[in-house]
This record gives sequence, C-alpha cells and structure tokens, in this order.
Amino acid sequence: MNDQFTKFCWLLAIAALSFLLALNHYYVGEEAIFPISSLEMWQHGVWLKQYMYGQDMQHNPLFNWLIMPVAALAGWSHVLVVTRMLTIVATLATAATLAWLSNRLFQDRTFAAFAALAYLSMADVLLYHGWLGYVDPLFALFIFAAVATLWVAALEQRISLLALAGLLITLAFLSKAFTAYVFYGTALFVLLFAARLRGFLLSGRALLLHVAVFVAPMLWLALIPHGSAQGGRMFAEILQKLSLIDLKAYVVRLFSYPLEILLWLSPIAALALYSLVRKRNAPDEGAARLQFRLAAWMVLLQFAPYWLVPQGGMRYLIPIYPLFALLASRLVWQSGMSARVAAQRWFGAILTLNIVVAVAAFPYYQSHYRGKNYHDTAIDILQLAQDRPLYVTDVSAAGLSVTGYIDQRIYPHPALQWPPAQWSSGYVIAHTADATLGTIYKKYRLGGDELFLLCRGDACGSAAQP
Repeated sequence: MNDQFTKFCWLLAIAALSFLLALNHYYVGEEAIFPISSLEMWQHGVWLKQYMYGQDMQHNPLFNWLIMPVAALAGWSHVLVVTRMLTIVATLATAATLAWLSNRLFQDRTFAAFAALAYLSMADVLLYHGWLGYVDPLFALFIFAAVATLWVAALEQRISLLALAGLLITLAFLSKAFTAYVFYGTALFVLLFAARLRGFLLSGRALLLHVAVFVAPMLWLALIPHGSAQGGRMFAEILQKLSLIDLKAYVVRLFSYPLEILLWLSPIAALALYSLVRKRNAPDEGAARLQFRLAAWMVLLQFAPYWLVPQGGMRYLIPIYPLFALLASRLVWQSGMSARVAAQRWFGAILTLNIVVAVAAFPYYQSHYRGKNYHDTAIDILQLAQDRPLYVTDVSAAGLSVTGYIDQRIYPHPALQWPPAQWSSGYVIAHTADATLGTIYKKYRLGGDELFLLCRGDACGSAAQP
C-alpha cells in the first residue's frame, strides 16, 4: 500500500505542475472579465462593488479582492497570469480538501490520495476549468470546503469546525452567487438523516450558527451600495435558468447532459460506471457504508436541479465535482486492485494528454485561429487611436479579450470605459456596426467573431477603412 501511495503522490505532483503550462496561453472565452474589473476597481479605489467599463456589474467581488493586491505587486501587465494562478491554487486546494475529507470518512490515506488524483484527472478540471481564469473554481473550493467541514464537524462533534463551515460558505457567496447556499443546504439536509449526526446538527449552538450562515447574505446586501438591486439581479439570474425557450432542445438536453457529464468527468466517471455495470464493486460495510450513501445522496440532490432546469452548463456543476470524485473513486477502489491499477494508468494517460495539449495543440490553435489575434488587434487599435479618445461597448468574449490586452498595455492610464452620453470625436470598440455609435473605421475577424472599430468626428479621417 505504501508503494501505491507513493505512486499516487507522484502523479498528483505531475498533475499540479501540468497546470502551470497553461499560464502563458492567450485569453480564452470570457476570461478577461476579472482582469478588467479588478484593474478598474483598483484604479478607482472601489472594493465593495465590481465594475467593468465603468458600469456596476452587480456581482460579488471576493475574487477581485484576491487578484488586486497580487496583480499590483506582480505588475498589472501580468494580471492574466495572476488570475490563472489563483484559479490553479483554488483547484489544488479543492483536491487537498477532498483528500482530507476522504481520509476522515474512510480512514485510509492511500484512498485519500487516489480520490484527489481522480479529481485533478477529470477531463474538465485538467484540460480546461482547473486553470481557466473564471471565478467558478474558487466558488467551488469554498462550497466544497464548507460541505467537507460541515460533514467532519458533525462526525467529530466539533462546533469550531461548524463555525468554519459557516465562514467558508459565506466566502463562497461573496465569490459569486446565492446558489452557494443551495449546495450547502442540500448537504446539511442529507446529513440530518444520519441519526448519529442529527443531535449535534440540531443542538442549540449549531442552530445559532445555521441561522447566522443564512442571514449573512442579507447583511452583505444591506452593507453595499444599491444592495437590494444587486440581490434582485442575482435572483433574476437564477430564475432565468428556469425559463423554457425550446421544448425540443430541452428534451434533447435531458438525454445529452448525463452523457456530457460522463465524458468531461472521465476517466474516473467511466471507470466507476464500468465497475457498476460489471458488478465488480464490493460495497463498503459499517460506518464507511453510511458515508458512501450520504455522499451519493448529496451528489444526486445537488445534481438534479442542474439537470432538470432548461438552461445550464458544465461549469455550474463544478462545486459538485469533488463529491462526485469521492463517490466514483470509492466505487473503483472497492472493485479491487486490478481496477485501481487500471485507474492509475488512465490517470497517467490523461496527464500525458494534458501536457501535449498545453505544450503543442492549444498554442497552435491560439496562434492560427483564436487567441494571438486578440493581442495583435489590441496593438493595432492602439496604433490607430494614438492619443484620441477610445471607448468600448463590446462585451463578447472577443471584445473582452481585446479590451483586456489594451487595459494592460496602457496602464497606468485609465482602463477603457463605456462611451459617455455625449462625445464628439474618437473611437469605440463595438460588437456590431452600430451607426448610432459611429462609422466603421476598421473591421476585425477574430476566429468566428467580428469586432468593429467605430469612429466619430475628426478621428474618422478622410475615409473609413473596410
């Protein structure tokens, strides 16, 4: 077992280091949101509200709080690297928390290392969301850490851990959204069905902490400017996911979503399914059996809403990934040594794939289709604009990426803003050829997207460019 533990630890180290290969990729997707908003908040000295293009985004700012001081120390030209590095730290911290919880539940450090490795080897974590500069991995870390400490607090009857769980779920809310409490509340609901845990969770001190946890978001919204409007927007965003636009698409989604999950959470998901189908799994006994069942119910109840709602994507499930890894890993682990060895080989294979993608495939994609052209477009626009006013209205992924590079390049000058109500001369970066904003000065093709540089007044020169 010690030899196996050592092998898992080596693979964990390789997985952790492989994330660093993604640090120098060009902007991907909507990754520029947090670098842009963090820079603007830093320049304006604003900490309680997230701003982008000078507009109140009505989002919670904890991720910005982490980015701002580190980017200020490293230099704002490195803000994308800083943002990704914080994401990677959150991903690795989630794996460490999973190892800690697994060891507490099953009293086996080798299995704990296996579960952490299974999580880091999930295709979606390793190849994409584990390093991408979105808030979701940080959000997931705080949610899962809260659930893990809640669970261990109940097992070990420790009120200090329960208080820590309350703090962690509050940090999750401050990272992103109210949905943090759905994950946490579901875990608490499941744990209440375990008789030996119920007494502690319903004790007087525990009930006071539960109340404090669910009051915290109301206190936050009362503290910040226009908090009621922000709370309304956050609830509206949740309700929007419930709107049914296309019945046919919804039916297709009901069948395709589980398959998408099976793909992106493999290899551990596929290996666990194989173990179940072949009936190779030897069920846990005693206390371990109870912990497995609790994990299964948590995963099922937390997953169901995201499966059944008409709209949603994989990244909304990231807070469930660690629990899913725990559950799937246990199924494979209890299938015997041959299953564990096979899993180890699959983990090694996807780690190798990740290195190939990070070193060769993705850089080629970015240099030939989408990525480098964002950077080049930013430089071209700055050369064209010179000292004339430059604004932005483009909130597409391409527009955000170009703006992110411009903001980093012109710092310490103010970041690009939304155009004022009245402006007579200058340029605006726009997603469409909006005649109310200006005349087309230049059009850029960025992968499958278009970006327009519009002009007004003297900035237009003698003629518009195609």
